[in-house]
Amino acid sequence: MTAHYSLAPDRGVLRIAGPDARSFLQGIVTADVERASEARAIWSAFLTPQGKYLHDFFLLERGEALLLEMAAERREDLARRLKPYKLRAKVEIVPADDDWVVALLWGDEVATRLGLPTEAGAAGPLGGGLAFFDPRLPEAGARALLPGGEAEAILAEAGFQEAPRADWEEQRIALGLPDGGRDMEVEKAILLENGFDELGGVDWRKGCFLGQELTARTKYRGLVKKRLLPLRFEGPAPEAGAPVIREGKTVGDIRSVGQNHALALLRLEALDGPLQSGDTALTPAHPAWLRLQAEEKA
Repeated sequence: MTAHYSLAPDRGVLRIAGPDARSFLQGIVTADVERASEARAIWSAFLTPQGKYLHDFFLLERGEALLLEMAAERREDLARRLKPYKLRAKVEIVPADDDWVVALLWGDEVATRLGLPTEAGAAGPLGGGLAFFDPRLPEAGARALLPGGEAEAILAEAGFQEAPRADWEEQRIALGLPDGGRDMEVEKAILLENGFDELGGVDWRKGCFLGQELTARTKYRGLVKKRLLPLRFEGPAPEAGAPVIREGKTVGDIRSVGQNHALALLRLEALDGPLQSGDTALTPAHPAWLRLQAEEKA
């Protein structure tokens, strides 16, 4: 039985506060912001008007503010892109630079240590901060937003032991979960190629969001041509960015690389292999959550 943690200095928090914060985001981002609370986190994205990926983040409530946990180095970019949509809305958008430290949590005892049900997005308090299960898949573990300078002590008191970030990365990659701009090309990636539909990152019933028309067209006209998929490998790890080859033709490219799995964006006709990148043989590993459009129509 295990409960591990790894601090994630590459992750940070964007704070959106004010009486209009929730309604402001609801008309812009892909998920239903009304579902976010202090007891529930959601996963969402902000797109270009043409429906291409710009940012993704985990979102939950803290007091009177909404917190977006996301790639730290890209918070200023998201804040800049959101501000033109404020108009007369009473909203404050502030990167919470020194307020929070993000920790990644995984292992068999995570739910017990946090006092949370093992449910996607389940959230609750932790040592002056808060923790939540990954809203995409609870099998991916949990995340914590903790007061700066106190994170390690809080986690130790809760029974977590520090472990290499690489162990968490291997689990994420094997589950087929994208990690922001590392796996999705900014201003080019399409959400439905990257699991946002199956993993709850898009709500089709909540109303409008930026890029909705083209995202919906992609879904209902069956226009998805590629999918992000985990691949198993043995021997030398493939290189991020390297092409994936099938029968002498390039059918995709490598994104994140773990210990025994890599993520690759592959053309649909290549999802069954056999595949190769450099001298490394690759075997597609279809995650249980993956639904292909051809399967949905069958």
